[in-house]
Amino acid sequence: MKKVIYALLAATTLLSCGQEKLPAIDREALVTRNNPQVNSFDSLASLSVGNGNFAFTVDATGLQTFPTAYSKGVPLGTQSQWGWHSFANPRHYRFEETLKEYDFGHGHKELYSTQFNEPGRPREASNWYRVNPHRLHLGVIGLELNENVSPEQISQISQTLDMWKGEVNSHFSYAGTDFDVRTLVHPTMDMVAATVTSRMHTGVNFRFAYPTGGHSDDACRWNADSLHTTTLVRSTPHSALLKRTLLNDTTTYYVTIQWEGEALFSQKQANYFVLTPREDVLAFECLFTPKEPGSELKLPALSTTAITTNEYWRDFWTKGAAVDFLYCTDPRARELERRIVLSQYLLAIQSAGDVPPQETGLTYNSWFGKFHLEMIWWHEAWLALWGHQNLLDRTLAWYQTAEDKARAIAGRQGFKGIRWMKMTDPSGTEAPSKVGSFLIWQQPHLIYLAELVYRANPSPEVIQKYNRLVQETAEFMYSFATYDELEGRFVLKGAIPAQETLRASETVNPPFELSYWHYAMQVAQLWRERAGEKRNLEWDELIDKLSPLAYNGDGLYLAAETAVDTYKDIRYTSDHMAVLGAVGILPMNKLIREDYMKNTLHWVWDNWNWGKTWGWDYPMTAMNATRMGEPEKAVGALLMDKRTNTYLVNGHNYQDGRLRVYLPGNGGLLTAVALMCAGWDGCTTPNPGFPKDGTWKVRWEGLHPMP
Repeated sequence: MKKVIYALLAATTLLSCGQEKLPAIDREALVTRNNPQVNSFDSLASLSVGNGNFAFTVDATGLQTFPTAYSKGVPLGTQSQWGWHSFANPRHYRFEETLKEYDFGHGHKELYSTQFNEPGRPREASNWYRVNPHRLHLGVIGLELNENVSPEQISQISQTLDMWKGEVNSHFSYAGTDFDVRTLVHPTMDMVAATVTSRMHTGVNFRFAYPTGGHSDDACRWNADSLHTTTLVRSTPHSALLKRTLLNDTTTYYVTIQWEGEALFSQKQANYFVLTPREDVLAFECLFTPKEPGSELKLPALSTTAITTNEYWRDFWTKGAAVDFLYCTDPRARELERRIVLSQYLLAIQSAGDVPPQETGLTYNSWFGKFHLEMIWWHEAWLALWGHQNLLDRTLAWYQTAEDKARAIAGRQGFKGIRWMKMTDPSGTEAPSKVGSFLIWQQPHLIYLAELVYRANPSPEVIQKYNRLVQETAEFMYSFATYDELEGRFVLKGAIPAQETLRASETVNPPFELSYWHYAMQVAQLWRERAGEKRNLEWDELIDKLSPLAYNGDGLYLAAETAVDTYKDIRYTSDHMAVLGAVGILPMNKLIREDYMKNTLHWVWDNWNWGKTWGWDYPMTAMNATRMGEPEKAVGALLMDKRTNTYLVNGHNYQDGRLRVYLPGNGGLLTAVALMCAGWDGCTTPNPGFPKDGTWKVRWEGLHPMP
């Protein structure tokens, strides 16, 4: 059987490379040659281990010994998908107080949860619901060095993130003594496992902070011990159970610590405990749970956890797709391969959990730790294209839990079906926003992503699981569109488009949203047929009569039909060049002329305010260029030398001093590469996104084409 599998993989490789015979990809060599190496303290070079629902980020010591030194870089987070907290609400703010009435010409008034400029109770309520709930930092685990020790006193640092095994191996010297630390996270438990080897018998501390509720920080307030407690519930010679309680609210969680060998567990200060070894090797595990575990709980031996973790990552790398640039001679190929491999790892540990991810994953809080549904496509579309549709399916199940609240949003605004919120949390509560509440491009994502799951696993079970949500999502889309009787066409208005510099009150027919409505409504009809249902004739009329993309006299597509000054006003040539998403993310359709779209790509390439872009704008440009037959621009976009297209040593897509981590850029990169290699339905060009000059002999295995 193994020979058959290897033969199929080799055949896939040959097909992907044209007629030239190249050997099958050595998966382990591909991954390990891109393992990050760290040799100094660098606040932007922290490394993470995790499992999609839980992640643990370490400094150069292999633990979280110096968290404040990294707080303004890539912080040392310990975060989960279940760990959330809300501050007290003594003034009893109600969500209804965040609502404001608008009239966008849909024939009825619409209530939006927004932010208020005017002082008063509505603004206070809006601010409270925007901040709450926020994601928790569950606890810092570091070496118990002398309290006056600084990172500068640590020397001979040699640290490697072994992505093939899913572990960080760290070596360093302190006070003339060598330290070796091995760190990993169990693949199915929210548990850190580590081994510290040193003749110094240095302890390991477990410290807990109060949440800040900040917009974009490490979520640790260290000067508020009076607001939270950490209690030792029970202990044995080799274990301890701690209960965390955040006062003035109902937030509690538990920390189970288990160790091997002789060690002393003691409390040093409030919310501060130390595990001190009496031997040269300290092996311990630390499990975080939202509920108290039973007294019979016994964590697996650390050796067992290590084997389980290593096997999980070996399976991840061997069962999914792979792209290899070993035979490429273009000097940019090595860096592109590094970004691709690291992005797969980061997204698997940060953005593939039970709920949609936040833009900074499980590393630190951005937008209070909440997640943005317009970004889920960028985080997770690649999973199905790269053979990990099970992880995408795991996240999409959350939509079922949020259905009632999404239906309520549509209802209060006078629409049918369900309207997916933009900024939210596991409960599905919509966060008030002066921008996010007016976006609509998150709406079709559920349809697109469900379709990717089905394409990877075309089964009745997938249809049964998601068809109702697909239909109700499309029902809102039809309800939201307005039919212009005079011109005999459907228009989209009353929304802020993906290019957020445009205003909801004055924007009609943004191009990406038009194209997305056209594509998603067709897919919804296809799902009806797969489920044995009749096509919805009203939806067919929408598909047939949807407005084409608006353009100017130079054959360039506008940022919206109402944005007639698109190529004169900097407001329309900054932020996201969403017009390119109309073809690239999406297939070509009858609303678009290919020659005009290619004109638009060339203008954007030469004239856009690239300094005002975000990390996913580069792969969006690459996808458009690939479908437009411009492979040089596709590669050039992915590797454009711009600040927001920077990929740090750990693989994180750096944006600015606030967003040092931006995972939508990583996910967009992987989706773009899938398109550039495997193409799309009906594409016959091998590796359509790479130049055919002989320098890009790209090998790939297991990728699925895009729609």
